[in-house]
Amino acid sequence: MSGKRCADYGIAVGRMEKGPLDKITDVPGVTVGHATIRDGRHNTGVTVIMPCEDNMFSSKLVAASFVLNGFGKTQGLIQVDELGTLETPIALTNTLNVGLVHDALVTYMAKRCEEDGVTMRSLNPVVGECNDAGLSTIVDRPVTAEHVFAAIESAKKEFEEGGVGAGAGTICHGLKGGIGSASRLLPVGEETFTLGVLVQSNYGGLAELTINGQKVGEEILRRREEEIVQAMDRGSIMMIVATDMPVSDRQLRRILKRCGAGLARLGSYYGHGSGDVMIGFSTANRIPHGHRNEILPMRMVTEETLEAAFRAAAEATEEAVLNSLCAAEDATTPNGRVIEAISKYL
Repeated sequence: MSGKRCADYGIAVGRMEKGPLDKITDVPGVTVGHATIRDGRHNTGVTVIMPCEDNMFSSKLVAASFVLNGFGKTQGLIQVDELGTLETPIALTNTLNVGLVHDALVTYMAKRCEEDGVTMRSLNPVVGECNDAGLSTIVDRPVTAEHVFAAIESAKKEFEEGGVGAGAGTICHGLKGGIGSASRLLPVGEETFTLGVLVQSNYGGLAELTINGQKVGEEILRRREEEIVQAMDRGSIMMIVATDMPVSDRQLRRILKRCGAGLARLGSYYGHGSGDVMIGFSTANRIPHGHRNEILPMRMVTEETLEAAFRAAAEATEEAVLNSLCAAEDATTPNGRVIEAISKYL
């Protein structure tokens, strides 16, 4: 991958202060790992977000989800929304590999719980997806359990962006998309919290691409000497939000909804064929598994305090998508068509 981000091209998003890495891993304890498959038939893979270092099944995290448009095959969100907790890593992959990745997360967590002496009789793995059939022979389902384990093993704070892992085969606004991330700091009284976003970008038409109010997509089409026509907004985007701000699952869902504002600023209108899915978790309050505690003490910010988190979610989502575009490089489809990276035009 190029390693470049939107800031390297002079693109500034919003006015809030960023975290040290400007990635989701600025939230303490969060790490991200990839496994990439790239050959003549495939541009695909898996990306795993590890929300904490300890056993997340025995000590669950507050979690929520929100679906702007449900043209997707994500697994695990029913229980997340019912119970408000997350108990596994979050894995992202391609549409037809969701079941295999789900199975691998079961194997990983079963082994982890056995090593930790934790009894596990049920599990709710969370897996998100985008369809990368444009750049990969998706029906081969090449992602295996070993790729999932490799992604978990490689998880770290400073991770690659662009066409890597689950972003290896994605196309965003008609250009090479991928994995992108950003973060914002949230001062509250004498404390400072962090909110980070990671995206798997695979949505949108080129003509609609807008950066800081400029019709960049239209300009690219003019440079290509192509007619400016409105393409369908389809293909999907997964948005993962992490924070250490103490919030309830209801408050977290309110925050997730604001990711849509970041997409709108870039030109998305959440079209019929686009699965626009948000999954979030907070590391602040941990929920012990089982019936060891009948009453749990929890910290929670006031509703008015969420204002900064709303803005942070919008800003970080917008920047994360731009970072996914800027970090990506040209990719070639199995039939030889080249999907260009935005860097050629920036």
